[in-house]
Parts: sequence; structure tokens; C-alpha cells
Amino acid sequence: MMRGRWAPGIRAVALVLLVVAAAAGVVAGDPDPDELERAFPIVEPDYGHTKLRLSEQGLEAIRRIENPIAVVGVIGPYRSGKSFLLNQLLSLSCDKGFGVGHMRDTKTKGIWIWGTPVEMDVDGSKVSVLYLDTEGFESVGKSNVYDDRIFALATVLSSVLIYNLPETVREADISRLSFAVEIAEEFYGRVKGQDVAFEPAKLLWLIQRDFLQGKSVQQMVNEALQRVPNDNGDKYIDEVNQIRDSLAIMGDNSTAFSLPQPHLQRTKLCEMEDKELEPLYVKRREELKQLVTSIIKPKIVQGKTLSGKDFVSFLQQILEALNKGEIPSTGSLVEIFNKAILDRCLKAYREKMDGLGLPVPVDKLQQVHEMANAEARLIFDKQHFGKHHAAQSVLKLEDEIKKVYRNFLLANEYQSSKLCEARFSECEDKMDHLQVLKLPSMAKFNAGFTHCNQSFIRECVGPAKESYERRMSKMLVKSRALFIKEYNNKLFNWLVTFSLVMVVIGRFVIKFFLLEIVAWVMFIFLETYTRMFWSAESLYYNPAWHIIVSSWETIVYSPILDLDRWAIPIVIMLAFGILYWRCFGGRRKRGRGSLLPLYKSSYKNSSRPRSD
Repeated sequence: MMRGRWAPGIRAVALVLLVVAAAAGVVAGDPDPDELERAFPIVEPDYGHTKLRLSEQGLEAIRRIENPIAVVGVIGPYRSGKSFLLNQLLSLSCDKGFGVGHMRDTKTKGIWIWGTPVEMDVDGSKVSVLYLDTEGFESVGKSNVYDDRIFALATVLSSVLIYNLPETVREADISRLSFAVEIAEEFYGRVKGQDVAFEPAKLLWLIQRDFLQGKSVQQMVNEALQRVPNDNGDKYIDEVNQIRDSLAIMGDNSTAFSLPQPHLQRTKLCEMEDKELEPLYVKRREELKQLVTSIIKPKIVQGKTLSGKDFVSFLQQILEALNKGEIPSTGSLVEIFNKAILDRCLKAYREKMDGLGLPVPVDKLQQVHEMANAEARLIFDKQHFGKHHAAQSVLKLEDEIKKVYRNFLLANEYQSSKLCEARFSECEDKMDHLQVLKLPSMAKFNAGFTHCNQSFIRECVGPAKESYERRMSKMLVKSRALFIKEYNNKLFNWLVTFSLVMVVIGRFVIKFFLLEIVAWVMFIFLETYTRMFWSAESLYYNPAWHIIVSSWETIVYSPILDLDRWAIPIVIMLAFGILYWRCFGGRRKRGRGSLLPLYKSSYKNSSRPRSD
């Protein structure tokens, strides 16, 4: 019952939700193709009209393109008919195509594109061709730097660059091509067989002129590009002549075309149809369309064609480079394209250097550095972009490698100091331990001294080795001198103690009279004769002392058994053994008797008669 009552309301709500979802789908989906049938700005001037900034509405129109992109750009002075020319190439009327102005100020600001690309088949591949309109240079209220940025950006972006000039080719028009020439010189030489930053645009000289006085437009352009005598050494003429020389070298990458005026009444051209225009103009316009179509190629950047998203990313990189300095420079573009190559070179250098296990000797580190540097330079030489301005990238690579190498030097020095300090401390502890041996042994000290010195020399490497070797040498010399002094004193005291112990053993333990006598002679000799006739120093250089030292060393030093560690346990075991022998072994032979008899004979076994 309740279910039936609420059913109509539920259906109404569902219908409303479907309508909202459909509307949202339309908003979120692709734009209406009719909305793209217009011009969009992609680059606009900033507030000061000196630098450029991106315009998102034009970029969105580009991003949706998935085919490889080619660009036809038109540059030239303001009020030279660039926008009208593009409308003619696109077969668009002025009210539908690019805006055409007839006032003194320029109509187009920044760079605009036609929203709907022209689909063409180029070498069997489908290509989307964008037509690009630029703000004319030499207009009022702008700086030359701003014109240079517009010109440079159009040069880099275009596959075909139409240089639209009225009447003739002037010196200023040639000078404007300096950036295009630099671009070609920097990048054109790397086209064959290798990835390229981008192929320079095909330059099309378009001269709008009715009469050429018996000369073809190509002849007129060639004459304009011939060197001008400069007997007075004018700097400006020299610069323009250099551009002329470079343009002559680029001859294969440029062509010329003439286009007569469409009508004498230029301000009413947008109102006229083809039948009202000059027939020769219409004919040449169609030929121009065919020429442009024949030379169009997809835009190639680093060996790859560009989709819409790739083209926008490429545009962002170029604009960042051109806005970087006070004036646009080819060097900044070269740096942009060489950045990834520099990263690869630095990565190869680091990988080579990381293969070293620090610390290492300085000469080995220097040798590996030179090898890694040579490999990085080889990679750069094979892959870098730019002919003249690449030198800046080389300097940057060298600076980055020097920074990395300095870090390796510091790390090597730190690791070397850390390692050598550890080995030095080990040797120092070893020498301190040898100083306090219970049974001093010169042979043991020398063995430890040699082993410590050899291990230090073998294991301590790197830049800190030299300074630590000096410290090591001083420490070892000091330790040896102190040991020798203490060694002689300890050995003398040990001999005195040994003689007294032998006296006790010979008289009370084993009752061997001869051993007791020898021990007493040794004790008296050490305590009296050496003090009366030998000085403390001369004693240690006496041949007899050397015999004593050799005998001592034979007894106490063994490479197999560390007598210094086991001397006390061995003495205790011997003492227990003797006591056991004296207490229990002798009792079985003699029966009951004193525990420690002074002599072997007893009174009851004596043959001497009693006195009483």
C-alpha cells in the first residue's frame, strides 16, 4: 500500500537525476565541434607588453588532438595582411575566421590558432595541421624585445613559416631572421641519423607585389640576400651580412613565392567573393595552397612527432626559455633541449664513480674521474643539441661534474680518515698491550710491531694515509724505545726473582744442593757485581746480557703458545704437581714422614754412635 503511494514520487526523482546526469555528461564530455570553429589565443602579452604568457582556452583546443601535429605559421609586419592570408588558406570568410583589422593598431595580440585543425595525409600518415597567426611587428606601443619573442616562438613552433612581406625585402626584414638563422645553425646539422631537438621550419618568402620588373621573386630574394659592401666597417651591416651568409647556406630549407594584390580596395577585401577578386590573385592563391600542402611535415621534437598534449608541453618549455632572459636567445633554447642529455651524462658519471669502494688512493680516484668524465663527454658529444651555443651546455656539464667530483673527494677524504684512524687506534692499543706483558718478550714485541705496521700500510688507503703514516711512525718509534727500556728493567727484575725462587726450590722443594748454589751465585752476581762494575746502561750492551736475553726469548716466546697468557696457569699446575709428588709420591716410598723434610737422611738411619 505504502509502496504504491510512493512509486510516482520515486519515478519523478529518478527522472530528474537522469536529466542532471545527462547534462553533466555533456558538460564534461568533448566540446561541441561548432564551438571550435573559431580562433583561440594560445600566447598573450603580459601587462608590460614585453614578455609572453600562455592562454588556457587555446591550449585546451590543442590538447584534444591525438594525431601528429604540423603547424603553418605566418609572420610579418603589422597591417601586412597576415590574418587575411590565413583566412584565404583556410577558405574562411573574415567574419568566421581570424580577425582582420584595418586600423593603425594591430588586431592580433600575441599568437592565435584556428581551433579546428585541417586533417591531411602526409607520407601515408594522418596529420592535423594547425594554422597560426602572430602579432605583427613594428606596431606602436611595443618594444623590439617583445617582437623578437613573438618571432622566435613562431620560428620554433612552425613546420612551415610564411614570411609575409609587402612589396619587397628590406634590410630590417633580413635582420629579423637572425633568430631563425641561429635556430637552423644550432639544430639543422643534427637531423640525419640522430634524434633532433626540432627540425627548423621551412621558410617561405611570400612577397605580395604586382610587378617584379622582369625578375622572379626567387631572384629578388637571392639579390636581397647577397652581401652588401661595407667599406666603412658599419657594425650593423656586418651583422646583416652574417645573416645573409647563413641564409644562403639554408637555401635548401627556404623558398620564395609571389602573390599579387587581391584588389585595389584593401579595406573591403572581407566583403568580396572570389569572383570579385583579381583572377591572377585567385590563381596564385590556389598555387600557394598547393605549395604549402606539399612542404608540410609533422613537427618533430627529439625524434618524435607531437600529439596535442605533447605540443602544449613543448610550447611551455619554449616559452619558459624565451622569457628567461632580458632578450630571447638561442642559447636558452639549447639549454632546454640539452638539459635531459646533461642529466644522462651526469648519471653515467655518477654510476662510474659509485663503482669505487671508498676510500681509494687519490691517484686512482683521479684516474677513474678522468675516465668517467671522458665517457660523459662522449655521450654529450654524440647526443647534444646546438652547434655554437652548445659550448654553454659543455661548461655547465663541466661545472656539474666538478661539483660531483668535489663531493667524491670530500667523501674519500672522510672515509680515508675514518679507516686510517681505526687502524691507527688498533695499532696503538696493540702497542699498549705489548708494553704490559707479564713475561716481556722482544721477539713478541717485534712480531706485533711488524704485523701492526704491515696491516696499517695495507689497509689504510686514501688521502689521509700520508699524515697517518707520520703519526704511525712516531708512535711506533716511541713505543719501541719505551718497550726496550722497560724490557731490560723487567727482565733484570725477573732474573733476580727467578734466582730467589730457584734458591727456595733447590733447598726446600727438591733439595738439590747444586741448584741452590747456582741460584745463589746468580742472585749475588745480579745484585752486587753488576752494580759494582757495570753501569745500568752498559749491562744491556754486554755480550753476556745478550746471551741471557737470547736464552730468555727462547724460553718465553713461541709463535704457537702464548706463554704470557698461559704462564700463570702453567706455573700453578707445576706447583700442584710438585706438591702432589712431594706429599703423596714420597710417602709411599718412605712411609710416614714429615711433609717437607730438610734432608733426605734421617737420624734414625744415621750410623754415627750416640754420645750418651
